[in-house]
Amino acid sequence: MPRNEYNIGDHKNVAEKGPGIGPGGGPGPGAIGGGGEKAEHFGQAIQQLAAYCKGYLPAICTAVLLAAVGAILNIIGPGKLSEITDLITEGLLTSIDVSAVVKIAVLLAVLYGLGFLFNLVQGMIMATVTQKVSKSLRQEISSKINRLPLRYFDRTSTGNILSRVTNDIDTIGQTLNQSMGTLVTAAASFAGALVMMFYTNWLMALSAVIASALGFGLMLLIISHSQKYFNEQQQELGKINGHIEETYAGHNVVKAYNGESEAKWTFSMMNRQLYSCAWRSQFMSGLMQPLMGFVGNFGYVVVCVVGALLAMNGTITFGVIVAFMVYIRLFTQPLSQFAQAATNLQSTAAASERVFEFLEETEMADESEKETYLPTAKGDVDFQNVHFGYSDDKMIIEDFTASVKAGQKIAIVGPTGAGKTTMVNLLMRFYEMQSGEIRIDGTSITQLTRENIHSLFCMVLQDTWLFEGTIRENIVYSKKGVTEEDVIAACKAVGLHHFIMTLPKGYDTVLGDNASLSSGQRQLVTIARAMIENAPMLILDEATSSVDTRTEVLIQNAMDQLMAGRTSFVIAHRLSTIRNADLILVMKGGNIIESGTHEDLMKKKGFYADLYNSQFEKAV
Repeated sequence: MPRNEYNIGDHKNVAEKGPGIGPGGGPGPGAIGGGGEKAEHFGQAIQQLAAYCKGYLPAICTAVLLAAVGAILNIIGPGKLSEITDLITEGLLTSIDVSAVVKIAVLLAVLYGLGFLFNLVQGMIMATVTQKVSKSLRQEISSKINRLPLRYFDRTSTGNILSRVTNDIDTIGQTLNQSMGTLVTAAASFAGALVMMFYTNWLMALSAVIASALGFGLMLLIISHSQKYFNEQQQELGKINGHIEETYAGHNVVKAYNGESEAKWTFSMMNRQLYSCAWRSQFMSGLMQPLMGFVGNFGYVVVCVVGALLAMNGTITFGVIVAFMVYIRLFTQPLSQFAQAATNLQSTAAASERVFEFLEETEMADESEKETYLPTAKGDVDFQNVHFGYSDDKMIIEDFTASVKAGQKIAIVGPTGAGKTTMVNLLMRFYEMQSGEIRIDGTSITQLTRENIHSLFCMVLQDTWLFEGTIRENIVYSKKGVTEEDVIAACKAVGLHHFIMTLPKGYDTVLGDNASLSSGQRQLVTIARAMIENAPMLILDEATSSVDTRTEVLIQNAMDQLMAGRTSFVIAHRLSTIRNADLILVMKGGNIIESGTHEDLMKKKGFYADLYNSQFEKAV
């Protein structure tokens, strides 16, 4: 399995809208269409799942064999019941041969016992295989997430991805566990019962088959028309999960802007759409059992009538009728099991299509063959004619060129949308440039692996990210060999140590989604994490935007210590925080329109001076 690579970027959460999703969230013109296309999607999804499970083929074949043998043993039973019935019928006129009846009964008990044992072992094998396949799929999706470019997450909601990891994989696992053995047992029972019926009496067998053919035909008709509803159900389930996740994550914003009504309306529309396709799929699948029950009961009636006529003519014995009563159950019950398995397979096909669609998404280029490696960096960074756009028809960065010397503090300023954060994303290779080149110490970043580039930077983003764990674990994160003294020193530098010591468990206090930390305190934790990383270069993207002025001064002093001797890129809207920068790059429309120190730019009385004066009534 490829090595996991966790990229923390400035993501957007945008609802996924593929070609099959209409403006209102419902199925659009590109949704899964005609019957031939549905069948193709169904077959392809099942084939992909079968190919994925080929590593477990020996275990599955063993389970299939056991299920088949168990079914055959159960099929032998009705013939023995016929013999017992005939012995008892004959004995009513004379005397019953009890010893012969006991021998057959013991043999029958052994057959049914072995059939139960084989089915039990088969169930254990399939349960093991199912859980291993589900575990493997979850692991593959987890690894796949780390290999996908950020472009994918820009157009896909988090909840939709989570739905594939949870709902879709659970659906696949349940079907493998419940339907595989059922299908094999049903097929063996169906074929065996059919053979035994024709072997026993062809006329009664033909009557039973004709009685069952109608129900089987209706079952196939229902299956062919219900697949699209199962596909829509899985799609709508992913969409509603995405909406719930996003609404919950931004619950405070929803409340603050009185967006409850709109959120409820959106949820209601999605829920109604989910209800509609789920109702149709469940209604269609719910027809299976009553239909098969009717077919079975109708078969009993036909067998009884035909059997009575043949018995009156002396063609068959009463024991044959008893045997056929069991055979007709073994013949029609598999039809019901086929119907249930087909229903499960439809859900599985829809879930498999979503899972394998995700696993087949275009990944970031493989970098395992790259040999260039920078264990550390002096800090020289050059941007040469960089062009970039999130879409090919709209460029955000156009012909960006800049040269940064080692140890310099570079401030990047400009209005919203100027391309400041985009430049940092390109430097970290979160996105790939359309053209141009970025070099670190003379080495093009395209010659380095992303993991190597990330190890050269410590990064503090505007959006804080904390995981569920202790404060110490959040600060240390993936850094090895960090001592307690290092953690305390970093927290003291950002002014967080005193607050942590007031907590009941100090540095062992567990943080989570509901951790009682203010936005500023959460930011301080991420800044302490950057200090612990101690990489040769530093990126600060609005790192002090969530703290008060007094804390900002404290952090600035700590940052000045951290940036000493390191190449630092600082993105800031508060221009007062970057007055001491060695070089200020003023961006507008993806280009550098001004550059220089604070004093030089103020003397020019250009765009930077206007920005600065707009924040302060009196320019210094």
